[in-house]
Amino acid sequence: MAQGFDYVIVGGGSAGCVMAARLSEDPTCRVCLIEAGGRDSHPFIHIPVGFAKMTTGPLTWGLTTVPQRHANNREIPYAQARVLGGGSSINAEIFTRGHPSDYDRWAEDEGATGWAFNDISRYFLRSEGNSILSGEWHGTDGPLGVSNVPEPNALSRAFVQSCQELGMPYNPDFNGARQEGAGIYQLTTRNNRRCSAAVAYLRPALTRPNLTLVTGALVRRIVIENGRATGVEYSLGKTIITAAASSEVLVTSGAIGSPKLLMLSGIGPSAHLNAVGVPVVHHLPGVGQNLNDHFGIDIVAELHGHGSLDKYNKPHWMLWAGLQYALFNSGPVTSNVVEGGAFFHADRKRSDMPPDLQFHFLCGAGAEAGVPSVPVGSSGITLNSYTVRPKSRGSVTLRSADPSDKPLVDPNFLAEPDDLRVSVEGVRISRDIFNQPSLNKYIKAIRFPDDSVKTKADFEAYARQYGRTSYHPTCTCKMGTDDMAVVDPQLRVYGIEALRVCDSSIMPSLVGSNTNAPTIMIGEKASDLVRGNR
Repeated sequence: MAQGFDYVIVGGGSAGCVMAARLSEDPTCRVCLIEAGGRDSHPFIHIPVGFAKMTTGPLTWGLTTVPQRHANNREIPYAQARVLGGGSSINAEIFTRGHPSDYDRWAEDEGATGWAFNDISRYFLRSEGNSILSGEWHGTDGPLGVSNVPEPNALSRAFVQSCQELGMPYNPDFNGARQEGAGIYQLTTRNNRRCSAAVAYLRPALTRPNLTLVTGALVRRIVIENGRATGVEYSLGKTIITAAASSEVLVTSGAIGSPKLLMLSGIGPSAHLNAVGVPVVHHLPGVGQNLNDHFGIDIVAELHGHGSLDKYNKPHWMLWAGLQYALFNSGPVTSNVVEGGAFFHADRKRSDMPPDLQFHFLCGAGAEAGVPSVPVGSSGITLNSYTVRPKSRGSVTLRSADPSDKPLVDPNFLAEPDDLRVSVEGVRISRDIFNQPSLNKYIKAIRFPDDSVKTKADFEAYARQYGRTSYHPTCTCKMGTDDMAVVDPQLRVYGIEALRVCDSSIMPSLVGSNTNAPTIMIGEKASDLVRGNR
């Protein structure tokens, strides 16, 4: 069975939704968006607090890493979304862009001409519909709803005060002129509901007759004829369908899915493709290499009382919270759990440099899969920290030539000694924050790490045992001009015509923040590149 389009987009995540919406603005342009997961109909997706219920389960791919050599050989759960909207449908809704120097580094040092902050800032502004902030750093009319946490929990406010007591400045806007400091995060929400890329971009566009959406599809390969991408082969059940692309194939399957698809199509390191039985179409050694992710390490404290969101795990309180949200659009359901945040320095003497640590304060314990919790019946809080620009690099490779097989994901966490050094300082600072007066008065005991963790070696062992992904994989189809680059600065795959990769995998290196807003920016700029706009 065959279908014909101008553009076929593979992957309905953050970037794919943006591109489908932007390209279909031209009514003469036929666009097909293919997504492996289902529609974003699950109720947890659309309520801010639902994030805590979606770090595992049917809306994810169920991935785990290969044993991590520098993290006690643990196989770490690796949550990646399998639903329309991608990560923007299941993440913690935190809206941060990274430091301007991240993008200048791409352009000046890593071969990504045209991607300096002054070049791409307009795409951030074009996407943003901020309900509170405005001015040169913020957009107010974009499709992506951005707003404040409506009622920050008292413990989140105490966290921000404790950071100030430790010496961090207060920062009400991490996306403004200064990133350093502590404050309450802005969220990708609108009217106290999640504003995913599917909600912001795709939903309004689906009324257009020139946009076709396919969900529940297993994409098998990109069809390549005489060095040109001409379509995409996918299956729905037992039916194999080819979606022909007269103009271009656009891959937006994320930092795990995009290199997997390229390799299944014969584009990648020839030795690896030969080893798994995939015929080589084009040798491109960088495909699947350079995986760069944030290694988050949590500390957890038990509280004297039940002031955190944990109390709503009890059925009667959960019912009360649901009624408050349904009747008044208020209460704990409007919280994303990860309300407070901070950017700071592992070495305070280097405060002239961009922050090298990011912190996420969770007003609860055990909210995410794989994170330690507090004794049953009690309430807790969690503080996560990570090195924002890790030097360690890993890989994504094929397990076999079978498209239904999960890939082998190796983030290679903590391979570089400097990553361990900065990560340990993040844990130390996290514990210092918990011991400041504003927060400490609520704390019964810090359970992880307990008092036995004292020396540098103790902290290093704790980091290796309790660190995990922060859901920010990037760079596996990196943009640049060196021998390991996969795409050029126009996101065109080297050596194959009419094929681009347009998602977080094209980052040359990881930005120093959460990655959803930058991925949406990539989708915005990519849509202009495809349309010939500059």
